[in-house]
Amino acid sequence: MQPSKTSTATIADLLARPGRPLRSFEFMPPRSEEDVYRLWQATDSLVPLEPDFISVTYGANGSNRDRTLRCTRHMVASGLRTVGHLTCVSQSVAELEQAVCDYRDAGVDHILAIRGDMPGGATEPWLARPDGLANATELVRLVKRVNPQACVGVGAFPDGHPASGDLDLDARILADKARAGASFAITQLFFIPEHYTRLVARVRALGCDIPIIPGIMPITSYGQIRRFGDLSGTDVPADLVARLTRVADDRAAVREIGLEAAAQLCCRLLDEGAPGLHYYTLNRSRATTELHSMVRDRRPQLWDR
Repeated sequence: MQPSKTSTATIADLLARPGRPLRSFEFMPPRSEEDVYRLWQATDSLVPLEPDFISVTYGANGSNRDRTLRCTRHMVASGLRTVGHLTCVSQSVAELEQAVCDYRDAGVDHILAIRGDMPGGATEPWLARPDGLANATELVRLVKRVNPQACVGVGAFPDGHPASGDLDLDARILADKARAGASFAITQLFFIPEHYTRLVARVRALGCDIPIIPGIMPITSYGQIRRFGDLSGTDVPADLVARLTRVADDRAAVREIGLEAAAQLCCRLLDEGAPGLHYYTLNRSRATTELHSMVRDRRPQLWDR
């Protein structure tokens, strides 16, 4: 069954309801016209899983931005609750305001507001445009000013923000984003459950009750291990690296170990009270479908409520 096209419940509304945890899927913006149709096929294939929302990351430059908007329109037309991403990178205040209006006109009233990384990646020093915004907190305020009805999500960092190095500061910044108008947070991908639970505890100690949805992506190829560390500073547990290293030349074995580790992580997080699972798909639906099926089979009491 597809999600109702007439449902007006926001993600914030869903998170406030007792019951089953949310399930959601994230896709990257298409880089070409061929990728547009591949992305549509991938999102359409996940509709039977009845996702609570779908999101697509943001390409700020002209052609990528246009394709991102086209894909969000397709998701909305498919009856999917859709979250559009927005970043501060390389955009003026006027361009950001227009992007919020474009999303609203496309039927998208959920926005994930993140500062974003410089073109060189997360380790490149952040440089704001003189006519732009300095951080995600300012972006949340802009979104709520332009579209007061928007339900705004933000990012969170269980392994710590690469530019911060201060976990307590990360928690304070997340609380600031909630006070600015954010209704929920989605974490960067991570593999160590204690990093998530400690982030939640630090934020709650500040008196902030923003729901924090863990972001999940299984390791399906050996090369991902290094990329995760280089691009986002994600910590991969040493024992998992060792197991993957032993079968590095066997792609099927790497994939099996990666999926099993991700399923165990998801179950642990749900047992700890996580409000949902947000799957980073890399625009591939098969691994995501398999992982979610594994989690449902192991925690059926959560999904059958």
